[in-house]
Amino acid sequence: MALIADLTDLGGTGVAVAPFGPEAPPEIAPGVVRVGVDREGALAFGPMEAFDILLTTAAGAPRPWVSVAPQRLDAAVAELETAVAAQPAAAAALIQVLRASEAVAFDTALAMESLAYSMLLASDGFRAWRAANPSRDRPDDGQPRVRVDVGREIEVRLTRPAARNAFDARMRDDLAEALAFAADHPDALPLTLSGEGPAFSAGGDLDEFGRAGDPGLAHLVRTLRSPALALHRLGGRATARVHGACVGAGIEVPAAAARVAAGPGAFFRLPEVGMGLIPGAGGTATIPRRIGRHRTCWMAVTGAEVDLATALAWRLVDEVAV
Repeated sequence: MALIADLTDLGGTGVAVAPFGPEAPPEIAPGVVRVGVDREGALAFGPMEAFDILLTTAAGAPRPWVSVAPQRLDAAVAELETAVAAQPAAAAALIQVLRASEAVAFDTALAMESLAYSMLLASDGFRAWRAANPSRDRPDDGQPRVRVDVGREIEVRLTRPAARNAFDARMRDDLAEALAFAADHPDALPLTLSGEGPAFSAGGDLDEFGRAGDPGLAHLVRTLRSPALALHRLGGRATARVHGACVGAGIEVPAAAARVAAGPGAFFRLPEVGMGLIPGAGGTATIPRRIGRHRTCWMAVTGAEVDLATALAWRLVDEVAV
């Protein structure tokens, strides 16, 4: 951690906050999260691509801005600085992946994400989080993770409701197989992805985080068995119906669908940076393609909960459906 402190002191990581205006900000190191602030709510023209996050006091601001109440702006900036200071390596990897993600093909974006994710599994930031949150040894319950029903459409359901449909390796593999079946169906039927129980998915199974013995092989498995890529390849055939908690993989995967319908009360979070990681189920590829990298970066760095109204306004989801 001493090296990270030195890198921060030298300006290699951390946060750079600057007023947003027509002038381009000075060059800084590629590992620094650049935050542009519009205190007047003017939404002036300027070099948006030079920033990773854009905050404004204007209510209901358009993409790529994140609207913050004037009285909360300083606190919002402080929260960003605290989050980056807690996990500087993860924050740096996140912004570097996001900056490149929108400019490359979808499968290439997923590969970049997975490489960064595997690297961070060996980082001090993740190890510290894992030590503070020890994994539990639990036997596999043997219950199915995914159910597939075929009629006029293919219905794929996550079936681990007792665990709030937490994604473990078996769910990932079973879902990838179900989506491959749909892709190969001779009638090219439409597909709906949903989840049983009170939540679509509370995210990755935390007890499995960091258990892969070989991060390189884990990267290869993630790129071979990617539900986000399989869902994306279904194109207009795929609809995701989400509800309740949609956390981590619980929004990263459904965001790959052509259409996302959310039930009343659904909410969304990307908590991985706080664990010393970045989204690893496709979120740095799927979510920016819906809401842009600036808002994705804000979600991931802060880990803040996004309510349904905001998700709908940002087009993270396409409709509210009962």
